[in-house]
Amino acid sequence: MTIAHEEAAIDAAAVDAIFAEARTANSFTGEVTEDQARAIYELTKFGPTAFNSQPLRVTYVRSDEARATLVDTLAAGNRAKTASAPLVAILSYDTSWAEQWDTFLPGYNAPKARYDSSPELTATTGNNNAHLQAGYFILAVRSLGFAAGPMTGADFAAIDAAFFPAEDRKSFLLVNIGQPGEDAWGDAKPKFAYEDVVRTV
Repeated sequence: MTIAHEEAAIDAAAVDAIFAEARTANSFTGEVTEDQARAIYELTKFGPTAFNSQPLRVTYVRSDEARATLVDTLAAGNRAKTASAPLVAILSYDTSWAEQWDTFLPGYNAPKARYDSSPELTATTGNNNAHLQAGYFILAVRSLGFAAGPMTGADFAAIDAAFFPAEDRKSFLLVNIGQPGEDAWGDAKPKFAYEDVVRTV
């Protein structure tokens, strides 16, 4: 047992399922129900974001037609993974997230003027916080007992053109979701030690 297990407020099995023993899956089986797909988001939404902005948008791909369109945009090595996954999520950010300020932060709109005057800041903040939420999304998938296979090997401009023609979203990550299939795990990859990446000042 590691110090992380010893210090955790959740039990060791949960620590393993969400963090210590969880790995990226490369093949999938089983199914993901609509209720389970909803539960993934219902957990994701509680993670903190700047100003409670929540710019992440999730597009679940289930139909054969949509799946075929998506697979065509992927790097060759990713196509079989996505074709076989019970559920695939396209993660994107809402390019107009700041226009919903009164919904996500009612009663305090003073900072909004900075975003109204700077499209670049709006895009950067939306992108950064959606990436933050993507981490929560992967942990939510794992906490429900599924394996996650996040991928960036795709033509995201083509994905945006196919799935978001109104240009109201910018995709940045795909996540395959399901139970791990046969030979789902490659060799375990090394992780940096505490001493390699942490300093106290």
